[in-house]
Amino acid sequence: MDYSLGLYEKAMPSGLSFEEMLSVTAKCGFDRLEISVDETEERLARLDWSPDRQYELGHLSRRAGVPIRTMCLSGHRKYPFGTRDPEKEARSMEIMEKAVDFCVNAGISIIQLAGYDVYYEEGGEDTRARFEKNLRSAVDYAAGKGVVLAFETMETPFMDTVEKAMYYVNRIDSPWLGVYPDIGNMKNAAVLYGHDVVDDLKKGAGHICAMHLKETLPGVYRDMEFGSGGHTEYERCISAAYAMGVRIFTGEFWYKKGSDYIGAITAAGRFLRDKIESCM
Repeated sequence: MDYSLGLYEKAMPSGLSFEEMLSVTAKCGFDRLEISVDETEERLARLDWSPDRQYELGHLSRRAGVPIRTMCLSGHRKYPFGTRDPEKEARSMEIMEKAVDFCVNAGISIIQLAGYDVYYEEGGEDTRARFEKNLRSAVDYAAGKGVVLAFETMETPFMDTVEKAMYYVNRIDSPWLGVYPDIGNMKNAAVLYGHDVVDDLKKGAGHICAMHLKETLPGVYRDMEFGSGGHTEYERCISAAYAMGVRIFTGEFWYKKGSDYIGAITAAGRFLRDKIESCM
């Protein structure tokens, strides 16, 4: 098997230990776990763990045979690179550097960056300029530590396509900055703008590090079950990505309170693995 199927941490209830999450990941048929550092203080606090505790997480995952090779860093939604608030801007860079250091210590190779200049404030030329300035600093820091940064295609117009992500990849022009697209979000953008999702995906050729697999519908970006009637073009996107050398795929979906999450994760794993292997 020359590909890896990862499980997004938030597919499980919050409060599970990493030992439990790694066990569920393997039990339900996934190859690796994708850790989340979102805008909640609980998950942001992971970045303040001691180096020894971060090392131990890496050791734990390897002992379990379930690597943690990718981090979904969505904490920048609250503390974005392009914010006009100097304190939040400083915090955004602190989060970035601590996330890179965490990855070095825990053995994580890719950080998925949220493609927002700002989220909770109105964007403009100044926020885009500040975003690019701070992105350059972030990439320089990551390059010095050997960690890849890669943009997720989001649900907002700033970066909802691979083409828009590639604008900044080309501007920065570093081997340490790429794209980690979400094909569900991409399909929604394709419908919105009237282009073909695979044509957009191919604009990232040579720079796509990994791929999020997610079920969506126009205007619906989360909380859909796989195979529940969404319009995500799994086979076409996976086939195109595979042909471009992409081998890391992650199922992105969320735990629903009170649900049979073991059953849901197992079913998702079967669905996604069938899609991937039909394209090989």
